[in-house]
Amino acid sequence: MSNELRRVTRALLSVSDKTGLIDFARSLADRGVTLISTGGTRKALAQAGLPVLDVSEVTGFPEMMDGRVKTLHPAVHGGLLAIRDNPEHQAAMLANGIGPIDLLVVNLYPFEATVASGAGYDDCIENIDIGGPAMIRAAAKNHGDVAVVVEGADYQAVLDDLDANAGSTSLELRRRLAQKAYARTASYDAAISNWFAAQLGEANPAFRAIGGELAEAMRYGENPHQSAAFYRGPDARAGVATARQLQGKQLSYNNINDTDAAFECVAEFDPARTAAVAIIKHANPCGVAEGASLVEAYERALRCDPVSAFGGIVALNQTLDAAAARKIVEIFTEVIIAPDASEEAIALVAAKKNLRLLLTGGLPDPRAAGLSVRTVSGGFLVQGRDNAVVDDMDLRVVTKRQPSARELSDMRFAFRVAKHVKSNAIVYVKDGATVGIGAGQMSRVDSSRIAAWKAAEAAKAAGLPESLAVGSVVASDAFFPFADGLLAAAEAGATAVIQPGGSMRDDEVIKAADEAGLAMVFTGHRHFRH
Repeated sequence: MSNELRRVTRALLSVSDKTGLIDFARSLADRGVTLISTGGTRKALAQAGLPVLDVSEVTGFPEMMDGRVKTLHPAVHGGLLAIRDNPEHQAAMLANGIGPIDLLVVNLYPFEATVASGAGYDDCIENIDIGGPAMIRAAAKNHGDVAVVVEGADYQAVLDDLDANAGSTSLELRRRLAQKAYARTASYDAAISNWFAAQLGEANPAFRAIGGELAEAMRYGENPHQSAAFYRGPDARAGVATARQLQGKQLSYNNINDTDAAFECVAEFDPARTAAVAIIKHANPCGVAEGASLVEAYERALRCDPVSAFGGIVALNQTLDAAAARKIVEIFTEVIIAPDASEEAIALVAAKKNLRLLLTGGLPDPRAAGLSVRTVSGGFLVQGRDNAVVDDMDLRVVTKRQPSARELSDMRFAFRVAKHVKSNAIVYVKDGATVGIGAGQMSRVDSSRIAAWKAAEAAKAAGLPESLAVGSVVASDAFFPFADGLLAAAEAGATAVIQPGGSMRDDEVIKAADEAGLAMVFTGHRHFRH
């Protein structure tokens, strides 16, 4: 390319999000750029007193079919796609009266926001942009000559580039804008195709696209030698991606992963029924509890494993109040995440400058459908989110002894938590609080033993004479393949067991439970979390 600078003489602007539009367009006009626009954008520019050509004046055709057809015309796409240094392209432009379009400013119909609002099928379809992506892709392909802007955040960069280059854009800027343009249309099409798949009930479409918008670049990933960034997807569930960070250092890759795990776990507990707190370390719960208040729930969750809780993530299912905040900040905590916080609680947390406080405005629905994605060498795995909730399950008592009302309540609690513990998972619960958790072991009996050991250690830390597991119930995320894991729980003091069932040796395990005097229920649902 003989000259990497390209003078901007005409710009086409067509945006749904008009934030910053008028100031940007006025700045272009002040630099002698002719403005071309469509529909509502043209009206907004004209009302601001800016000289603007309607796209129909350029194409010679009116907008038609409710605005579906307005920019799909050679006068527009020829102006975008013509290679300025190509004599044949120049001749074609001259012969057909096509003027160059040197700058394209388009942000797309708000399809993602329309879906997130719960709009109906027809409204979602109407918010699929056709002309916008076509123009964006054309301009990005011809970035050697044309600059394309797909979000208002780049308005100032374009103006700065024009000023630095006497009214021209640099190839460096045009390349960066082109990359963003293709990423935006790819993300947009991913949202549309995934929405269509959901509408059709198609779990495994022939092609699967995943898209997202950069929330922030990070210093590093899981380890310092790994690069990382955080992207927001179209899923608008309350959580880390939608939260306001009121204070503290930038969240790290591990912080975000752990905080998401904590908030998803605590969301299993209905805030209208009870206060609940989950403390997470390395994506595993180290303590979860209910209470009459958040501070009571926190103290009971902390008792389960006070050593692991140091430097952990604390998630709450209700508004953070002063009493809970005062207690939480007594030990080093990385992140607190809650739906909201009182002003007094915010002030108390503010005294810990490095402690991050995230407020989400709500809880994620544990029953909501969605996708879970994991990369593998050469591809990625996609599955539906684990949205099975124990309260919806038909629990089947399989032992001679029926569980008491207290045991049944604790079993439901334990199974809620087991859903969020890495497999193999064993969770001991007593009176609405975890008292021992075994996570991520290759053998289920090892998880049982670790959980029992944790319960004994917690009792020692609390100055109690016997293990917290005595009189508890135990949950397993998957069936016991042998009776040994169940017997380890009984030896620790558990009186009742909740598990999915489904093993070839279920009869053997049931017999062992009966001989040990345990009550046991099957859920029929497994909660592997690898």
